[in-house]
Amino acid sequence: MTQTDLIHTLQCVLADSYALYTKTQNYHWNVEGIHFKPLHELFERHYTDLANAIDVIAETIRTFGHKAYGTWSQYSHITNIADGNENADATTMIQHLTTDQKIIINTLQTAMKEAKAVDADVVIDLLTNRMSVHRTNYWMLSSML
Repeated sequence: MTQTDLIHTLQCVLADSYALYTKTQNYHWNVEGIHFKPLHELFERHYTDLANAIDVIAETIRTFGHKAYGTWSQYSHITNIADGNENADATTMIQHLTTDQKIIINTLQTAMKEAKAVDADVVIDLLTNRMSVHRTNYWMLSSML
């Protein structure tokens, strides 16, 4: 395991975070139904958190002397998060986002193993914090199903 491997996986964390941000914001805009207000507000909290996290993840990549990816083309080749569907019903949106929380947790766990292998303490701290957020989000979303 090398620092280069870690940077590649951090780029994947960035891509997954950005894809999940976009999908969550899309669902925030387009959710409908009896639970509109609480879901609209929940999705907003999630995408606002992701917006802040994206910046921190990208800046962490920069601290290693690498450029952070920043295009849809780059993200689309490495993200594990599927595109959202603005026409999905509220339950389907929750199901999609629940699945995506598990996916991003897996990406973070891979990055954590690599960060530990190269003793990247600051990255370990970042990843631990992100895993905590995504585990909480998973719990909240899956509790609605």
